[in-house]
Amino acid sequence: MNELIHDLIGDWHTAVHAAIKAAALFVMAVIAFRLTTRRAIAQFAPFDWVAAVAVGAIVGRTATASDASWLTGTAALVSLLLVHAGVTRLRLVPGFQRFIDPPLRVLIHDGTVDEVNLARCGMSHEDLAAVLRQAGYRSPADVHLELLESRGMVSFVGPDDRHPAPGG
Repeated sequence: MNELIHDLIGDWHTAVHAAIKAAALFVMAVIAFRLTTRRAIAQFAPFDWVAAVAVGAIVGRTATASDASWLTGTAALVSLLLVHAGVTRLRLVPGFQRFIDPPLRVLIHDGTVDEVNLARCGMSHEDLAAVLRQAGYRSPADVHLELLESRGMVSFVGPDDRHPAPGG
């Protein structure tokens, strides 16, 4: 019974060490993110999400693992953020941008749904209908141009570029 209680609760030394490592890694992550390029969460590209999840995994794993030191976690964190910064810069090179960022996809053009691009984007007709309703459209026939941007957001372009369609 005593062993079960120890497995469930542990000892206070281990808990204190985990708390100190978690706090130190959090501070390190804040400093490292402060030194990197600022991007809004809504503008995250897929590689940004990978970096964010990996940072969380590093902080969580290092904080709770007795065989991982703060220095090891910090080294992993810094190297990950350096690679992320490199990928962010490579996006500015035209040849690499096509590889890193998903391409823009035309979903509707002059009222006609592009079935191939809809399938490539993993969207169903119900998904498309929901996006149209949220933007104030009743059907694809009401849309001049609907685009799935590389960041995953949907944009609408009116027939006259100077006057965007409602909801776009």
